[in-house]
Amino acid sequence: MFKYILKRIGISILILLGVSVLLYTLLRCMPTDFVQNRIVALSQTTDAVSEEFIQKMYAAYGLDGSILEGYFRWIGNVLQGDFGTSFISSRPVVSEIFNADRIGTSFFVAAVATVFEFMIAIPLGITAATHQYSIRDYVVTVFVLIGISLPSFFFGQMLKNIFAYELGWFPVSGMKDAGMSYAPGSPEALMDYLRHMFLPILTVVVLSIGGRMRMTRTNMLEVLNADYIRTARAKGLKENKVIYKHAFRNTMIPIVTGLAGLIPSLFSGAMITESVFDLTGIGSYALNAMQQGDIPVIMTYNMFLAALAVLGVLLADLMYAVVDPRVKLA
Repeated sequence: MFKYILKRIGISILILLGVSVLLYTLLRCMPTDFVQNRIVALSQTTDAVSEEFIQKMYAAYGLDGSILEGYFRWIGNVLQGDFGTSFISSRPVVSEIFNADRIGTSFFVAAVATVFEFMIAIPLGITAATHQYSIRDYVVTVFVLIGISLPSFFFGQMLKNIFAYELGWFPVSGMKDAGMSYAPGSPEALMDYLRHMFLPILTVVVLSIGGRMRMTRTNMLEVLNADYIRTARAKGLKENKVIYKHAFRNTMIPIVTGLAGLIPSLFSGAMITESVFDLTGIGSYALNAMQQGDIPVIMTYNMFLAALAVLGVLLADLMYAVVDPRVKLA
């Protein structure tokens, strides 16, 4: 096991290096960059911007020279523990990305939504598989299609229009009511925070359970048609025991595979959803950095998610041996 983990860590380092090269190259090849946006803004207030001033700006932001030179400059600083300074705020990238309030907001939304996703999607997937081609199965299938097809910005705005504007049950946007002063940690402050988080969490839950339900249903149908399930039924075992002890246990490996993407999703933030509801999360912050070409922030943010993704895949592989004793790690 220890040798296997060391081997996977070594491979993961190579993967992360490849991801960093590809990501940096793509960012430098974008049609516009941060300096160009600044020049456009300056040209609206001044008559002309000299070429010498433009070159000094590129040098100041480390965007002068070739892509290869810029990448080695970036990776050299990272190896020394320097992830750069945000172009937008002129503050260290690490303090900007790993801001407790910002990443805490995204983590709370993602964690709560994930819990409800599994609590809803897996039972519905099982009941759809055990009642194949019934009205129950068709209702679940329609729900799956809605969750998969609707874009987050449309569904989030629709929930906002219905429950915030029309009914007035929940706040329109933001993290707390303007003009209200609650003592930190008080029940009133907690309730106000939960009221603001309800619609974003509901948006993420509805749009994410579709894929999980479809995967659970498909895997359950494959297992229910297996010979050992027919044998278990022929022996007179109760249907609940056949389904939940024998069939569902063998659908755990695909579910564990889905957990590989769970870890980065907890910290990546729901970019569009956070923007729709004006949440100060890491997702909306990263989206703003991407739109303005803040390369240090984008690189650090995406490499952090890439590292979490690699870690998630490793943990999923290790979980295979726990879920299925037949799996041996080598």
